[in-house]
Amino acid sequence: MVEAINLKAGMTFIKDGKLIKVLETNHHKPGKGNTVMQMKLYDVRSGATVQTTMRPIEKVEQAIVDTKEAQYLYRQDDTAIFMDTETYEQYELPISSIEQEMKYLLENTEVKINFYDDEVIGITLPTTVELKVVETSPSIKGATVTGSGKPATMETGLVVNVPDFVQEGETLIINTEKGTYTKRA
Repeated sequence: MVEAINLKAGMTFIKDGKLIKVLETNHHKPGKGNTVMQMKLYDVRSGATVQTTMRPIEKVEQAIVDTKEAQYLYRQDDTAIFMDTETYEQYELPISSIEQEMKYLLENTEVKINFYDDEVIGITLPTTVELKVVETSPSIKGATVTGSGKPATMETGLVVNVPDFVQEGETLIINTEKGTYTKRA
């Protein structure tokens, strides 16, 4: 059992028979009244996202999530196909359950597949990925790193704010946790 105040983004727990993943947490102390935990939660099985509050001392059962090294192979209709890199076993995940992660995935990207018992419940991305810029405004002569930047569309459709000197066709390193530009590859 884990208290609500100790829940962090990415943790998974069981409540009322539902497998819930924490997307965001916020410790909130209103002017009057008790402290509450504001949370954005994702029901792994139904795909529903819910905003809720919990008392900090409320306890939930933490789910034991196992991971396996895998590789993203391809997308087929509304399904993403992954392969275990040791056993070559293939796993299918509905695109709707990993919509945000798909913005960082190219074929052959190494990921970790998350399991609850024998059920595939999601993936964990590497901390950074290399993506190519397919569309951005022209670079500005004399631009510096400290400028406000400009939007750039990556080959997966992800839009990231990049420095003014970045040009189309360049490969960049993108932080998958924050969705931000890190540096040129």
